[in-house]
Amino acid sequence: MNPKIKYGELSVSTWNDFEQLFGERGACGGCWCMYWRLCNKDYEASKGNGNKTKMKRLVKSGERPGIIMYCDNKPMGWCAFAPREEFVRLKTSRILKPVDNQKVWSIVCFFIDKKYRRKGYSMKLLKTVVEICRQKKIKILEAYPIEPKQDKMADAFIWTGIASAYMKAGFKEVERRSETRPIMRYFL
Repeated sequence: MNPKIKYGELSVSTWNDFEQLFGERGACGGCWCMYWRLCNKDYEASKGNGNKTKMKRLVKSGERPGIIMYCDNKPMGWCAFAPREEFVRLKTSRILKPVDNQKVWSIVCFFIDKKYRRKGYSMKLLKTVVEICRQKKIKILEAYPIEPKQDKMADAFIWTGIASAYMKAGFKEVERRSETRPIMRYFL
């Protein structure tokens, strides 16, 4: 039997689903998907409940920082994406600095519940993000996946996704300033 998959933007009405998916740890180490939005000092000072509060405040302000994937009505996946300028760490990264002056939206995070990992759901999530961006009339979607040196990496280190999944979804590498970290784009 095929599971029923659906998606919803993170909003005030889906906040409880986001909390359920991220659990007590805030997905990974108290992140609550705030890593890219804060400088290191602010991020470290806010780990855990502070980051959760910041994300909730962002959502209450009307921002839609990503989508939740549901399997049979249970939250099981997350993808964060927004205009590149919303992500402070991208502005200061030597490796992920802008490729050019094009206006892009950036995919910065994936989180899939353990029970659903390595089953192709990240591809489905990516394709849905592409469709949402197409509807929003976004021209360029950018991502910063990992291209692992070894076959198996700890899940905690691949939260931006794997390069091969992006390639399968139609993304093209446009820059590489690190052996394991390509910058990839999808042109809509």
